[in-house]
Amino acid sequence: MTIIGGGLAGSEAAWQLARAGVRVRILEMRPLRLTPAHKTDRLAELVCSNSFRSDDCFGNAVGLLHEEMRRLGSLVMAAADRHKLPAGSALAVDREAFARAVTEALAGHPLVTIERRVVERLPPREEGPAIVATGPLTHEALAEDIKRVGGEKELAFFDAIAPIVYKDSIDFSKAWMQSRWDEAGPAGTGADYINCPLDAEQYEAFVDALLSAEKIEFREWEKDTPYFEGCLPIEVMAARGRDTLRFGPMKPVGLRDPRTGKRPYAVVQLRQDNALGTLWNMVGFQTKLKYSEQVRVFRMIPGLERAEFARLGGLHRNTFINSPRLLDRSLRFRPMPWIRFAGQITGCEGYVESAALGLLAGRFWAEELAGREPLPPPPETAHGALLAHVTGGARAETFQPMNINFGLFPPLPPEVPRAARKRALAERALEALARWIATSARQPSSACQSMKIG
Repeated sequence: MTIIGGGLAGSEAAWQLARAGVRVRILEMRPLRLTPAHKTDRLAELVCSNSFRSDDCFGNAVGLLHEEMRRLGSLVMAAADRHKLPAGSALAVDREAFARAVTEALAGHPLVTIERRVVERLPPREEGPAIVATGPLTHEALAEDIKRVGGEKELAFFDAIAPIVYKDSIDFSKAWMQSRWDEAGPAGTGADYINCPLDAEQYEAFVDALLSAEKIEFREWEKDTPYFEGCLPIEVMAARGRDTLRFGPMKPVGLRDPRTGKRPYAVVQLRQDNALGTLWNMVGFQTKLKYSEQVRVFRMIPGLERAEFARLGGLHRNTFINSPRLLDRSLRFRPMPWIRFAGQITGCEGYVESAALGLLAGRFWAEELAGREPLPPPPETAHGALLAHVTGGARAETFQPMNINFGLFPPLPPEVPRAARKRALAERALEALARWIATSARQPSSACQSMKIG
């Protein structure tokens, strides 16, 4: 098995394959070719933060993902636990010790070989099965080859991400469902958007808050990458003129507020973002505002005063494929099915999510090489929810990178109290994971603590 990329996803995939008895070759371009962000030649180098975020299994979706990975014998989680630092309920690690532990574990495995070379094209069938796990800073030549084969548009630019809101946190005494002019698109009903109306006074106050809010500065290696003009940050649009937004993404044409029977002065629309209907995207609201400022400013919008966000907006250089179109349910690349993709290049966000998809890609290949059809984890699990979102639960037309969150999980029965839902979702996930492990042909070790991790 060839794995292109030695980040968290590639490292985890290699570990899962080697534990299953598959010989693995990891191709990593560092130190021959450094990225603008990486500083060392170690595998699984953390470049943005030393935190794996919350480790609360029953209160946070990423904490649940941690626990599932531990139970699936994850190298990344074993190394993180071995080198964790005090951080309250979060899992923070000593970055250097963490990367060293992962590198040494793989370099010392008898079935793993690490080669330092630049890969500029997708491997042809005759070179055997492969996993592409090259991350958001994929080498330019390889990214061009992926674009050529996949038939998708530009891969690398400032990726403008709009916030996503949990539907059940929206106040429908102020918001309503309607499409412009009541037009029904494909699979639509004519009431396909959630609309949040603003009068003139509310709109002016919103623009003032938007223009004065604190922004995140670009990192040095991002500064030369231009904005994608068709997806400008909302604060950049607002700076072009006070009426720009209400003649742009906040235009109210074709809409009538059922409470007044009139067209509002301006409107914020939200579009369904996943097949379950639990997550709704704020249309045109990609932003570079600081997270705390996004929450403050966007809760000024009528109907969103108590909004809970599954994902806040962002803007950064990224490379990812349109996975709902290009990957099957086991991460196989449809145009070249001898290749699987894993990690951030699939359109997941975050170190933990990247490693989790690497874990699945490795397990799927181990099953397939043993002559068995890979069985995806149940959608009730964190792994299954993330996989389902990336490979078809998200809308291909508007696909953007996503962190794991409870909005990706199948909903619980309505009688479960809201205050008890997170724990109930986590308990259901761990029960489903246990059943999946028990029925998998190749059962993994769940004893991470016994693994020889430096």
